[in-house]
Amino acid sequence: MRITDYIEQSFSNLRKKKLRTFLTTFGVVIGIGALVSMFAFGKGMQKNFTDMFNELELFNYVGVYARSGGPRDADDPNNPAPETEQEAGKSALVLDDDFLLSLAGIEGVEWALPEIRFPALIGLDDEEEFSLIQILPADVCQAGFIKLRAGEFYTSDEEHSLIISDSLLHRLNVKKPESAVGREVVVSTMTIDFSLSNLKNIVSFLKGTGLPFSKQNYTFTIVGVIERMGMSGPMPVRSGVFIPHGTSEKMKKLSFTSINDIFRSMRPSRGYSAVGIKLTSPKYVEPVKAQMEELGFETFAMLDQLEEIKTGFRFVDLFLFAVGMIGISVAALGIINTMVMSILERYKEIGIMKAVGASDKDVKKIFFFESGVIGFMGGVFGLGLGWIVSSIINLIINSIATQQGVPPMSYFTFPWWLCLGAIAFSILISLLAGIYPTLRAVRVDPVVALRHD
Repeated sequence: MRITDYIEQSFSNLRKKKLRTFLTTFGVVIGIGALVSMFAFGKGMQKNFTDMFNELELFNYVGVYARSGGPRDADDPNNPAPETEQEAGKSALVLDDDFLLSLAGIEGVEWALPEIRFPALIGLDDEEEFSLIQILPADVCQAGFIKLRAGEFYTSDEEHSLIISDSLLHRLNVKKPESAVGREVVVSTMTIDFSLSNLKNIVSFLKGTGLPFSKQNYTFTIVGVIERMGMSGPMPVRSGVFIPHGTSEKMKKLSFTSINDIFRSMRPSRGYSAVGIKLTSPKYVEPVKAQMEELGFETFAMLDQLEEIKTGFRFVDLFLFAVGMIGISVAALGIINTMVMSILERYKEIGIMKAVGASDKDVKKIFFFESGVIGFMGGVFGLGLGWIVSSIINLIINSIATQQGVPPMSYFTFPWWLCLGAIAFSILISLLAGIYPTLRAVRVDPVVALRHD
């Protein structure tokens, strides 16, 4: 028999029992659809994560941090001076302005700036929200590493202007970013104040019922709205508001980037706690890190975490695969049941086929083709079902997210290998499920089958 004969025979046999074939195939469709949707979600999140990092060029950043012990002091018994000349050279280095200037001579360094942020309350009309304010020099601000949704960048470090994130605007009940440009906001900072003018708070502090804080208000004009907030890591864009460096110097505030800075503030100034370095390409990450570590600093690069992130996504994929296999297993049992019932109903037919010269191999191929056809149709329609369900879920999620000020994105992705792999996997599972029924059909004795009523 030719392959076309096997295919024709398979479709003919399946059409005889339309309802049973439909229900069995539908079980495969649901199993494959669930599996495809789960894989598409995992790959979609991985793609969004990687694309966002590439778009924001987070893999081009290196964070440089002062070692936890800080520069060593010969007069400090808890942090003794280094014993060797090499250690002395390293411990003398601090993250100060001279260090920033020295980075200009390193190949691949595009720019560098200290991570300086401070907490504040941002008031707009009758709304007020907490945010970290990032100090961003005007020349760095216009370097193009952050994108604006509306307005423009400030051009001077002495302006009373700021750039605000669209997510913070949404929390302030501003739905359209364009409408915020030109409006005034009140930035309220806190400082520790033990002066007599703050006597009420000092008394509360001594009683243990309050803190000796003093509040200062500053008025700024919104000149721009950034497209999205950056993620945590070595890059400096981790805040909802950006103001010029010169203006920040005139403000009374509590400046810190971590709890460690609070303890650092109790000691004489030893430079910045951290510096973010922007590189022109990820290929410079390792060389720059090596130079910084050679100087005695600690470093962090998101590129180093990429493999760990990929490993995490692999575990997610395995989990989703395991869940999806539950549906596939149920579908496989349905195929076995359908094929066994088909053998029982066609017992005499199989005997006639063998009596007129059909070999065991021919019988095997007929039943294998039948289960393969079920798998093929289940894979194709399952892929379509997975795509439709994923599109609906993606639409619902984006509809809800848009109301919360989150930009829409595709949470599911269907690469070509996933589409072809889903169909091939469906056929494979169906063929495996058809092994037992096929072997049972082969064992049919033609003499006994012809006597079968």
